[in-house]
Amino acid sequence: MRNMRLFYVLLIVVMLSVTGCGTRVTRMDVEEVKDISGRWNDTDSRLVADAMIQDCLNGPWLTQFMTRAGKKPDVIVGQIRNRSSEHISTETFTKDLERALINSGRANFVASAEEREGVREERLDQDINASPETRKAPGMEAGADFMLIGSINSIVDREGKEKVVFYQVNMELIDMVDNRKVWLGDKKIKKFVERSTFKF
Repeated sequence: MRNMRLFYVLLIVVMLSVTGCGTRVTRMDVEEVKDISGRWNDTDSRLVADAMIQDCLNGPWLTQFMTRAGKKPDVIVGQIRNRSSEHISTETFTKDLERALINSGRANFVASAEEREGVREERLDQDINASPETRKAPGMEAGADFMLIGSINSIVDREGKEKVVFYQVNMELIDMVDNRKVWLGDKKIKKFVERSTFKF
């Protein structure tokens, strides 16, 4: 009988513990910084993209090109490789680069190869179905003057419950005419992550 009471008491304690561990969601401002795991996150992506584009557009290549060509450069973002030790959405980072580039107002942005396929399909459809006044003719696309490529790299130093994660993003701007690199940039981020000894 005594064992039975003890069993029921333990069962109630366990049930109360499970009930008390429900999920709670709090909406946040998208600009708010919240670093939970110490891994690469949306804030890192946005800050690195902004810093890289700012540095890129302050390079001498831009003035030289505008003096020579008499127009703003058309830039395309090429492949961004994830060479880090964790899963990083390079597509999100690419979009952050595109946003920073367009919002700068100092360069034009050319759609990617994948995006152009969709636009070309729409042009073919217009060729058949749209009125002559609104139809967009093929062969009028803007060719990119420069391609931006890069990689995200990381080094992890771990000891017990502590680790330091070092990220380095390397970017290069390549002239589409002669494959010359006209700008090289990098941005570094370092994070110290300390795990709590308490687990639940």
